[in-house]
Amino acid sequence: MFIRSGSAIVFSEFGHQPVSVGDAILLGPNILFSTEPEEHVTLTAIYVDTDYALDQFFWQHSAVLYDRLDAQGFAEKVYSEPAQILRIGQDRSGMVTPWLDEMVALSIEDCFPQRFNRLQALWFAIMDILAPYIRISSARLTPLQRARSRPVLPRSRRFAPLRREALLAREALHENVAHPWTLGELAETVRLSPQQLTRVFAEAFGKTPIAYLTMLRVQEMARLLRETDLPVAAAGRRVGWSSRSRATEAFIEHIGLSPSHYRAMRPVCTDHGDSTGQVR
Repeated sequence: MFIRSGSAIVFSEFGHQPVSVGDAILLGPNILFSTEPEEHVTLTAIYVDTDYALDQFFWQHSAVLYDRLDAQGFAEKVYSEPAQILRIGQDRSGMVTPWLDEMVALSIEDCFPQRFNRLQALWFAIMDILAPYIRISSARLTPLQRARSRPVLPRSRRFAPLRREALLAREALHENVAHPWTLGELAETVRLSPQQLTRVFAEAFGKTPIAYLTMLRVQEMARLLRETDLPVAAAGRRVGWSSRSRATEAFIEHIGLSPSHYRAMRPVCTDHGDSTGQVR
């Protein structure tokens, strides 16, 4: 929220603080906030979807984040303060003002699909001004933590040939997702020790073999829930989990929804979308 004119006392996680022209207020999701105007006060608020923000955060820190699901936990560590007042000053506030006005105009005109790139460019320009004033905490994510993180389709950034053993192990997992694979059995299949296979596979695909297998099972289970009437337990067994509770746990960790909730959802089609949130 940008203070455009006037002044007020604001209340949030930071306590009671005065704000006026030249200040911006940054709030995380689900944070209580209120204002008590000292005079007539005008502000412009930008509502940013959390998933959109995490996507940008992921690309910003792509050197240390191997996949998008790593981004959420890392962001929670880096942005540990749920509410902040950013004293950007009147000069910088003056720079931001025409961008805010244009975003407001495009929002009122409901031009999100047609002017998506312009809205995104304006948002990036605004964040370029704000970013140096946002307080962050140091956080470190090691390669081993990345390799054992939640299962998700990995991205390879290594511009080097992949080891044949890693490709063979991946092929074996894809061909028989429901097989009760153990690391030892998979390692024997490609004639490596379990420790060597874990290292080679993680270097190639960013995940340990078992985390990669979990990803494949969740993806296949999601397809079964969408395309068949199999009960959740049966769908879990079909992809290799004998326990419904284990299947449900892995599904929630990967998808963010329970299997039952996922099945109950239906795609919603709209004529327009809002990527950066409504601007007022």
